[in-house]
Formats: sequence, structure tokens, C-alpha cells
Amino acid sequence: MAVTEKAPKPTVDIIIENGGGIVLVKRKFPPLGWALPGGFVDAGEWVAQAARREALEETGLAVELLDLLGVYSNPARDPRGIYTVSVVYIARADGVPQGGDDAAVAQIFPLDALPPDIVFDHPQMIADYVRFRAGQGRPPLDR
Repeated sequence: MAVTEKAPKPTVDIIIENGGGIVLVKRKFPPLGWALPGGFVDAGEWVAQAARREALEETGLAVELLDLLGVYSNPARDPRGIYTVSVVYIARADGVPQGGDDAAVAQIFPLDALPPDIVFDHPQMIADYVRFRAGQGRPPLDR
């Protein structure tokens, strides 16, 4: 889809480690499917604050941010045509996730049993996370 925005909007995505898997949310709004928790950074908000806020709003989990996975800036990464740049954090949380805000459901998935309908460029983020956790370094800078 063509990008319709002139300047990128900052977003965050959070890979939440929980119970031997990661937390994904089933989206209420298009694009429909599963996604990493995340969303837009509010005006005047630090990016790390946005990550904690979005995780809490969408999953009910208070997260501890552990690391920065990378920055994802492909202008076509959002199929809605919104030009976004996402800062992707790795976080940890305990407890049972509950869908909230624009997430219909929040659920823990083992990395070897992810749902097939993961939206945006989140499959790439998850693959980069798996390689990072396996000690194969951070993702390339051109994500």
C-alpha cells in the first residue's frame, strides 16, 4: 500500500516474555489478526513510557523493559498507509494477559506455536527477536 503520510508517526511495539512464550494481541480493528502489543507514542511522551502504557492498556500487564530490539522504519510497514517508525522493546511480565483497549484478546504463545495470521511486519520482529535471543546479534539497521 502506498504511504499517504509525509512525516513518520512514532510507534512502539513490545515483545513481552511471559510464561515461556510471548504475548500477542488479537486486533479489534483492521488490519485484523494477531500482533505484538503496541501503538502510537502520545505527544510529549517518552518512548519507553509509551511502551509501558501500551502494554498495560492492551494486555493488562505491567512490564519491565529489558532491552531495545531495534527500530523498524520501512515506509510500507503499516498496511493502512500510515508512515510509522516503530521502536521495538523486549520486556518481561508475569500474570495472565487480558485483552483491552483495541485488543480483543491477549494470549501467550510459545515461539514454536505462533498463529499464522500475524499482521504488520511483526513476523520479522519476532524472527529478529528469536535470532537475538539465540545470541546471533541484533537485527540489521535497515529494518
